[in-house]
Amino acid sequence: MSGTGVAQRMRAWQVREVGEPADVLAISEVAVPTPGPGEVLVEVWATALNFPDVLMVKGAYQVRPPLPFTPGIEMCGLVVAAGPGVSEHVVGDRVIGMPKPPNGSLARYAVAVNAELFPAPPGLDDVEASALHVAYQTAWFALNQRAGLRVGQTLLVNAAAGGVGSATVQLGKTIGARVIGVVGSPAKAEAAKLLGCDTVIDRSSEDVVEAVRNATGGRGVDVVVDPVGGDSYTAATKVVAFGGKIVVVGFTSGQIPQPALNHALLKNYSIIGLHWGRYLVEDPALVARCHADLTRLADVGAVRPLVSEQVPFEEAGAALVRLAAGETIGRIVVHPPL
Repeated sequence: MSGTGVAQRMRAWQVREVGEPADVLAISEVAVPTPGPGEVLVEVWATALNFPDVLMVKGAYQVRPPLPFTPGIEMCGLVVAAGPGVSEHVVGDRVIGMPKPPNGSLARYAVAVNAELFPAPPGLDDVEASALHVAYQTAWFALNQRAGLRVGQTLLVNAAAGGVGSATVQLGKTIGARVIGVVGSPAKAEAAKLLGCDTVIDRSSEDVVEAVRNATGGRGVDVVVDPVGGDSYTAATKVVAFGGKIVVVGFTSGQIPQPALNHALLKNYSIIGLHWGRYLVEDPALVARCHADLTRLADVGAVRPLVSEQVPFEEAGAALVRLAAGETIGRIVVHPPL
C-alpha cells in the first residue's frame, strides 16, 4: 500500500447485528482498513446520510455487508493511500463517491474502488460535495435516462424536500420542466419553494390528487418521480397524464405498491423502475458522463445540495434515527471523528 502518515486505529460507527438504528449502532475503535487491488484509502472529510444507510442497518437493503460493518454510503474526502494496481498519483486527490462495504464512511477512513470515485466538484465545498453523488446521480438517471423529460413538460416529484426529491426538483428545472413538488409538512413546503418548485402541495393539509388536477387544468403530469411508494404512488397513478411515465425510485414509506396493470393499460402510462447502483456495473461510462454533467451544473450554480444539518460524528446515530422517521429536510452531513 502506497501512501504515508495513516493511523493504525480509528473510531467508527459499527453495526454488529442488524436492527433499528437506535438499537444497533455504536461507536467502536477499529483497525484502519487496508485497500486491496484496485482500491484506495480515503480520509473522510464529510459523509452525507442516505435512506439506504437506514435500510442497510436494518438488514433490508439489496447490499448486505458482512457483520460487523460501518455504514455510510456517500462521502467526500482525500485519497491518502493506494492499493496494488492503482497509480500513486491518485494520492492527494479530493474525491467523492461510495465506499466499499463493509468499510463505510462513518469513520475516519474508508476504502473505495478507485474506478468508482470521481473528482469533487470545485464549485462545492466538502460538505456540499459529499451530498452530490448518490441522490443527484439517481435524479439525473431518472429524468434523463429513464423518463426522457423534455422542456415544457410537467414533472411531479414526491418527497420533493427529501434527498432524492430535492435533487430531482433542481435537475428538472435545469431541463426546463414545470415542477410540482409534493411534501409532508409546512416546513418541507417552504424548502420545496426555495428549491424552485413552481407548485408545492402539502399532503398533510391538501388532497394531492385534487391539487394536481387543479394545477394542471385536469390534464395531469407527464412524468412522476416517486421515491416513496405506498399512498404517494397510488396518487401518482391518478394524476399521471395519458402516455405519461412514473419512475419508481424507492419505497421510503415502507410500502411497496402492487400496481394495477389494467389501470396502466387503460391510461397508457409507463411504470419504469430505476436502480441506479446497477449502472455502476452495467454502464460505468454513463455514470462518468452523468458526473461530468453534474459537475458542470454545480460549477455554474445551477444545482446545489440542500444540506439542512451538519452534525458532529458522535451524533450520526441520532441523525440516522431522524432520517428513518422521515423527519429530515434535504440532507444531513456528518463530520468525521476528531
